[in-house]
Amino acid sequence: MKAVLDAGALVAVDRRDRVVGAQLRVLQQQGTPLRVSAAVVGQVWRDGRKQANLARVLAGVGIEPLGKDDGKRIGELLGRAGSADVVDAHVALLAAPADVVLTSDPGDIRALLRARGVPARVQPV
Repeated sequence: MKAVLDAGALVAVDRRDRVVGAQLRVLQQQGTPLRVSAAVVGQVWRDGRKQANLARVLAGVGIEPLGKDDGKRIGELLGRAGSADVVDAHVALLAAPADVVLTSDPGDIRALLRARGVPARVQPV
């Protein structure tokens, strides 16, 4: 099992949201790997000098790049789900059945996971 973070989770980290911080600490204490799409990082990263908390958390998170074939996979998933958010689709592609996705957009992530047939757990943040 791993935890996949979307932009909302990273924004919460950046804003020092205590609830999300506690959720991440529990996951790390349980040995749960944390993963994030490089595209999600691009959505939230603006100035490392002002985002020290986010930088500290990201140091312990695996950042997954968009691979050579991901564009096609994302497009196909968006077509099946009737959605248009490329970054959310990459987040959904990173999730496996036993995973948890921490998201501020649970409806869209659930729809994308359903379109994939992946019963990952969605945790709103």
